[in-house]
Amino acid sequence: MNELTGRTAVVTGAASGIGRALADRFASEGMRVVLADIEAEPLEKAAAELAEGGAEIRAVLTDVSDGDQVDRLAADAAATFGPVHVLCNNAGVGAGGLVSALTTEDWAWVFGVNLWGVIHGLRAFLPGMLAHGEPAYVVNTASLAGHVSAPFMAPYSASKFAVVALSESLFHEMAMTNANVGVSVLCPGWVDTNIHRSERNRPAALGGGGEPDARSAMLSQILRDGLDPAAVADLVVSAIHDERFYVFTHPEMQTAVEARWTAIRDGSNPALNLSI
Repeated sequence: MNELTGRTAVVTGAASGIGRALADRFASEGMRVVLADIEAEPLEKAAAELAEGGAEIRAVLTDVSDGDQVDRLAADAAATFGPVHVLCNNAGVGAGGLVSALTTEDWAWVFGVNLWGVIHGLRAFLPGMLAHGEPAYVVNTASLAGHVSAPFMAPYSASKFAVVALSESLFHEMAMTNANVGVSVLCPGWVDTNIHRSERNRPAALGGGGEPDARSAMLSQILRDGLDPAAVADLVVSAIHDERFYVFTHPEMQTAVEARWTAIRDGSNPALNLSI
């Protein structure tokens, strides 16, 4: 997909982190951008800043775990800007702990955002993207944790493995049907985002309202030293132009993926890789 200028992008989780960087980059490419996020004030701030720069912006408060809200997002985007050309299913949350101690609410919250958010996005937007016939593109945000498992991250990793699998299936379907929609899956390593503060947006009905734990404090330090989200956005735009499916932000971390598949091939037990 070579031409982005004058086309429309929808980005979920767009008020901060990778989502905000994607919105900034798409706006700089001359795209109309629909920003979706669950946090009202940061969303309004991001939209105002982008609009001040001359971009055509629409902000829609959206909980991607709620299919009805994603349907409304799709309807709003179409009513405001017409056909959608780029969809970034980017919203995500992080949570973990010992599998034996995790609650049903823990699993429901993480899967609701990380996996069902992608499912709802594809269900709500993909038919229209196929129907309008113009070149279009889907980018689903997974993670390096969608390829390599680690202790204390079961809900997050399981949801991201599912996003990778879903994206691969979609890629094959689009190719087999000669569709006008390209597909990439974004697999970031450590990036300077607020994902360690995901609990701030956790609904009370799913166990929200707790204080950050020691794990959150540790992640905070690691993420502060992570990759600038703007660099991730550059990689995504490059992948869209090149129609490249896998988008890894940290090539040096791909050795962990290779080690996992070597163990599978050799019939070995999983090895703990502390490099990620």
